[in-house]
Amino acid sequence: MENYDFIKKLKGGICQVKNVKAAGYKEGKYGVAIIFSPKSTSTGVYTSNKVTAAPLTHTKQILKDNKLSVIVANSGNANCFTGQQGLNDCQTIVDKTSQLLEINPNNIATASTGVIGRTMPMETILPLLEKTIKNLKQSNKASQDAAKAIMTTDTIHKEYALEVTLENGKKVKIGGMAKGSGMIAPNMATMLCFITTDAIIDKYHIDYVLQTAVKKSFNMLVIDGDESTNDMAILMANGKSNCNVIKYDGTVDKNFQIAIETLCIELAKKMAKDGEGATKFIQANIKSAKTEEDAIKASKSIISSSLVKSAIFGGDPNWGRIIAAIGYANINMDPENITISLSSKNNTATLVEKGEILAFEGTKQLKKAEKIVNEEEIYINVDLYKGEYDASAYGCDLTYDYVKINAEYTT
Repeated sequence: MENYDFIKKLKGGICQVKNVKAAGYKEGKYGVAIIFSPKSTSTGVYTSNKVTAAPLTHTKQILKDNKLSVIVANSGNANCFTGQQGLNDCQTIVDKTSQLLEINPNNIATASTGVIGRTMPMETILPLLEKTIKNLKQSNKASQDAAKAIMTTDTIHKEYALEVTLENGKKVKIGGMAKGSGMIAPNMATMLCFITTDAIIDKYHIDYVLQTAVKKSFNMLVIDGDESTNDMAILMANGKSNCNVIKYDGTVDKNFQIAIETLCIELAKKMAKDGEGATKFIQANIKSAKTEEDAIKASKSIISSSLVKSAIFGGDPNWGRIIAAIGYANINMDPENITISLSSKNNTATLVEKGEILAFEGTKQLKKAEKIVNEEEIYINVDLYKGEYDASAYGCDLTYDYVKINAEYTT
């Protein structure tokens, strides 16, 4: 995370925000998480996969008026490709939640993650839902329980929280939780993300706030190139801080927008580091592209390359694979005027400098690069010398364990 002096990292996640309660409960592979933020102005971003799960269809309808109080998310079953029965099961979950919490069913969203093509085991989910609702609290533990309840192949729960000082000196809080480990590609990843804030955001601007953040974070995340059917990110703003982040001129407070983007990027990085079978985190940084689109395409091309990911796994600083990935990204570039370097937290090796190869066999730069690609975090840095646009994409190495995990997913 960049060191912005107006952002303070907090311990915990969604429950750091005023008036937000959460709970999570899991039995075996099935779990249920509840997020309760009454009367929140809300919006969502969803997968672009043309095969979409029932909860996405339901939640899109619910969020048409940008109002939300509750999110119910389950793990263990995607409720996707389940036809009318899948929609009926969403409604049953909503009706039960509405009854127990005395909340308008039109203010309850649903989300699911798990195996595609199997009907929801309602005899398991509904009792879990009741147990979860009984445990609703505002605490860091409650936030953590919710984040853990939606884990599938994830090995760690993922949450983040921060406090941001606005341009006018007032303070608001933002909390987030996410799940995602595999079947992750741009245009949302295989992921669920739920963000809460006590800021005031009107329904005319909240779409912009979330979509801008997603573009710079989750849409720059690649684990394996497969795009899910259930991806969803929801932002809920309950206004309890009494601080409006939309200024009189109709623009979004700059500090707030940066804070939302920061939180989403940190959650995206957590997913990249927890990629199925991953041993190394990779970040591809493009500098000085001619257009924003070029910067995005080049960084994604590197982070999506199975050859680059495999080389990193094997500890091979094969920069030829990097430049090849840039070359087929279909961007404005000059192969004879490009700089490529690898770096870790404490070291940097320049492999190509303005088109001149520095990393020959036996050179110091190549030896340094070999050490860098054996560390846990590797940064691939490329300067195109074409313009003023930069972008970063996030991912991980491709390992034997990735194949093993996905070969045995339903067996």
